Amino acid sequence: MLEEVRDHEEIIERIAALDIGKASLVCCVRAPDERRSGRRVQEITSYATMTRSLLGMADHLRALGVTRVVMEATSDYWKPVFYLLEAAGFETWLVNARDVKHLPGRAKTDRIDAAWLCKVAERQMLRPSFVPPAEIRRLRDLTRYRVDLVVSRTAEKQRAEKLLEDAQIKLSVVASDIFGVSGRAMMAALIAGERNPRTLAQMARSSLRKKIDALEEAFTGHFTDHHAFLLAKMLAHVDQLNRDIAEVDARIEEHVAPFAQAVERLDEIPGVGRTAAAMILAEIGLDMSRFPTAGHLASWARFAPGVKESAGKKKGRGTTGHGNPYLARVLGEAAVVVGRTDTFLGERYRRIARRRGTKRAIVAVGRSILTIVWHLLSTPDAHFVDLGSDFYDKRISTERRKRKHIRELEALGYRVSLEPAA
Repeated sequence: MLEEVRDHEEIIERIAALDIGKASLVCCVRAPDERRSGRRVQEITSYATMTRSLLGMADHLRALGVTRVVMEATSDYWKPVFYLLEAAGFETWLVNARDVKHLPGRAKTDRIDAAWLCKVAERQMLRPSFVPPAEIRRLRDLTRYRVDLVVSRTAEKQRAEKLLEDAQIKLSVVASDIFGVSGRAMMAALIAGERNPRTLAQMARSSLRKKIDALEEAFTGHFTDHHAFLLAKMLAHVDQLNRDIAEVDARIEEHVAPFAQAVERLDEIPGVGRTAAAMILAEIGLDMSRFPTAGHLASWARFAPGVKESAGKKKGRGTTGHGNPYLARVLGEAAVVVGRTDTFLGERYRRIARRRGTKRAIVAVGRSILTIVWHLLSTPDAHFVDLGSDFYDKRISTERRKRKHIRELEALGYRVSLEPAA
């Protein structure tokens, strides 16, 4: 049976496609042939990626009447070209390279790739990737750099711990955080030349003083001047990274100030603090009209299982694919944190983790957080309301038990009708 569809083919009259490299790019322009009706012509030109050359290309495209410029997301080389053309007033589209796979059996060159991209784009067979506005891009640069700094700091701390292990100093066995106040004081004494295990153990503070005997055993090792030199460098690097992170945090607060209201409402979500809220905003932006539903946002972030069907059989169900790693990181961390709270999301995490494992629980709760974020940003007056950790027991578990008892009675031959008690 024929089924009516809403698809309609609409050719973009004047369009350009760019195949971008580090030093140069190839620009293909397709437009109607003014001499022959119904025919199209194309022009393929190479440009350097220097600013003057790009400005000349923009002027040429404007003279040709080009309205849309499409380019692939090739490394970071697309960014200066995209931003320049965006500022010049063109409708700029960034597309995923996986969506523009070249047909097999044909030659592959930069010129052919640019022409192929232009032909596919003019028929509107591509979807643009999400590129946030300039103010969100600046915030994103800061939050992503902060993540990189935190990763570098963690790596340096791990190096320091391995160095202590090399010297048979088992401080990490006794202290949960060797970079706390007590641990830093002990490592500073080691660097200064102190080698007496009893003296080092007496530097413990607070609850760590209950483990004095274990600390004396931990500091009985072979810490040399060689270890002291390396440890001093590592701790200095950690301190410098701490200062850098603090400076970046202050800059993030400045850039997130215009979005303070949105950050405060996202901060209401369990497991999402101000830093996490700023990182989420930096990755998905404020304008949720880009995503028609919360499901679209979850699909874009790859927090929804993919659908793959062939010959009537569904394959690969449960896999989400690779999405935005920075967004996945902050949602994963928030899911783990909320899993320790007495909230609806915390109970949801624990229920799924018991049945399906922690990895699936992280993805499921991360999607729930993303859904809440979409609703909060879509409705400016909305606020988060926790359903409570007993939501499942009050609602779902009650209904499930009721259905179970009804089925059991019906299996015994009874006809069951329920009437709520007064």
